[in-house]
Amino acid sequence: MSDADLAQARVRQLTALTRTLTQRLSSEMTAFQEGRPQDVAHGLAATQEMANLYRRDTAHVKANPTLLAAAPIEDRRDLMEATEIFDGVLARHALAVEAARTISEGLVRTIAQEVTATRTPASAYASDGRAAQGDGRAVALNRMA
Repeated sequence: MSDADLAQARVRQLTALTRTLTQRLSSEMTAFQEGRPQDVAHGLAATQEMANLYRRDTAHVKANPTLLAAAPIEDRRDLMEATEIFDGVLARHALAVEAARTISEGLVRTIAQEVTATRTPASAYASDGRAAQGDGRAVALNRMA
């Protein structure tokens, strides 16, 4: 296989990966916007695997730009176009994920406040022997969502 053939195969493979990842992120974004974040959960591992592959491949090409230099200009233009579209979708996807996370955290906080408000106050004492103010029990909130 010649260098030109190998470069063309690499460019086409990276273009296909970029377009597939773009489509997945677009679908996830639509699910978030339509209030169906649960639809994203089943494909999350595959999307993560694809994103890792994309990250690895693009880092490899960035470190060795000559890998794609011999590919036909049309194929390289297709890759550039696919990458521009991907970058735009990725930015919008990040906003959608952040919005979903913010909403989820708000719901958890609201539920925690409601639970705390309906509980009977704990009968704990402070170090000076007086009854402690507030509820000493805690509600865990995972900020890593």
